[in-house]
Amino acid sequence: MRVKVYRADPTSRRRTELRARFDRIFRRRTGFATLDRLLARLHANKPELLMVLDWPEVPLHTNGSENDIRCQVTKRKVSGGTRSDVGRDCRDAFLGMAKTCAKLRIGFWDYLGHRLAIPGCQLVPFLPSIVSMRCRSP
Repeated sequence: MRVKVYRADPTSRRRTELRARFDRIFRRRTGFATLDRLLARLHANKPELLMVLDWPEVPLHTNGSENDIRCQVTKRKVSGGTRSDVGRDCRDAFLGMAKTCAKLRIGFWDYLGHRLAIPGCQLVPFLPSIVSMRCRSP
């Protein structure tokens, strides 16, 4: 909850307090070897775990990333994998493009048709240029 409060109003004082609290929690020794190793491992990842203190806009969860790969995992489970590494790379590339098109609200088949120069297909710019245009606009 304190991190959510910090995100709403980030101040250097709160940032310092949260870093100190993190150290108090994860430098603690419990006397249980497994728990002490876990705490030490988490403390070693402090920069990544406290990235939100330097970048308050960073999400506090990974739901977006997990959602991005869900279709690839489902496809792999249903199909039982691919016959080659090249096949896997192609499948992953196409699923990635389809997911990016969906996020940008662009028809995947329109995008693919334009890339393959199919007659009568809608003109669709390259995905990197669309992404950079949308990142610049508010």
